[in-house]
Amino acid sequence: MEGGGETAVRCGEVDSACEALHLLQIDPSGSAEPRTGGAAPCSRNVLRKQKHWEKVIMAKKRKRTQERERRKAQQAEGRGTAGHHSKRVLKAIMKERLLEARESGPWLCVDLSMADRMTKKETSRLAAQIRRLYGANRRAEKPFWLCLTEFVVGSLIYEECFRMNDGFSNYLMGTTQESYLDLFPLDTVVYLTPDSENVLEDIDPKKVYILGGLVDESIHKKLTLQRARDQSLQTARLPIREYMVKTINTKNYHSETLAINQVFDVLSTYYETRSWPAALKAGVSSGKGYVLPDAVN
Repeated sequence: MEGGGETAVRCGEVDSACEALHLLQIDPSGSAEPRTGGAAPCSRNVLRKQKHWEKVIMAKKRKRTQERERRKAQQAEGRGTAGHHSKRVLKAIMKERLLEARESGPWLCVDLSMADRMTKKETSRLAAQIRRLYGANRRAEKPFWLCLTEFVVGSLIYEECFRMNDGFSNYLMGTTQESYLDLFPLDTVVYLTPDSENVLEDIDPKKVYILGGLVDESIHKKLTLQRARDQSLQTARLPIREYMVKTINTKNYHSETLAINQVFDVLSTYYETRSWPAALKAGVSSGKGYVLPDAVN
């Protein structure tokens, strides 16, 4: 009985070994060629697979070597190129610029007191515009300090900003449930509205500029202008009609109402270049029905 048990164990071990070789797609009964030195024979199939695997390993090693050389070359080029910085340095520079704007201005606030007048779709679009505005401001060489006023916790715009914008809680900007009326002296506030009779001629770092948090789909004629008048605030509009001309289009459509991120593109470009044509070209799309005179055929 003991001998029979040992035989059964050996047969089981052989069967297990054969099954393992089968899983590896190696034929245990395949012909083999003896290797030098008295080593156990190895099938041609195994040798072929081994050579293929060695080629794969060598190719990976060459690729890693090439990648290391490429990174070294980029680092060397970066050290020798003026103005080239690592991501960490660029992030530190961006943060320093934003904090400087918070201290010395100019400030740009998005007035969210009218957010309850919008549909959910419009609110989602406004949240997306806030994201684009913030991204453009981070990249600006001369940024504004941004602030969302009457940003009420639990409101729809509050929820949409956090839902749509990854890392929103880490945005380097101000958010408050208070009104800008409670934060700044009235004589420093300029409400930007396309319905104003006053043309914005320059950007004063000592001023606080307000954008109404409404999207293009909202049909609320002169709402922001009336709000500013009720609060005895100075108002201004972008000099679109002073520097641009109406262009012919099939819908005969012309509008000076821009999304808040488009208004910011105009303000930011002007603040850096001091050129209204360059600023308006950056923020006013041809779809608004206005172009610079030199763009007219």
